[in-house]
Amino acid sequence: MEYVYAALILNETDEEINEDNLTNVLDAAGVDVEESRVKALVAALEDVDIDDAVSEAAAVPAGGAAAGGAAGGAAADEGAADEEADEADEAEAEEDEDDDEDEDAGGEGLGELFG
Repeated sequence: MEYVYAALILNETDEEINEDNLTNVLDAAGVDVEESRVKALVAALEDVDIDDAVSEAAAVPAGGAAAGGAAGGAAADEGAADEEADEADEAEAEEDEDDDEDEDAGGEGLGELFG
């Protein structure tokens, strides 16, 4: 994702999006730069008008919902999403606890299955 952010920074500052500029931005941010990813991104953005792409993306509501939805419905959706995220976090925490218990069980698990 940081590669795309670097390209957006270059676009915002009216700098050319090329391999050298992109690498310099990523280096300045402390990113371990992969030359192949830089080349791929520069090639992919060669014929793209980033300003148009950003404005089109901003015009589309998150989740692909139809435009014109009630603000109250959006707030309710956010609340439901928050609840789902909380439930997912709780389930993940329980799985982590189960994993810890399995490790403490004295060699039970896959190691015991295969001798």
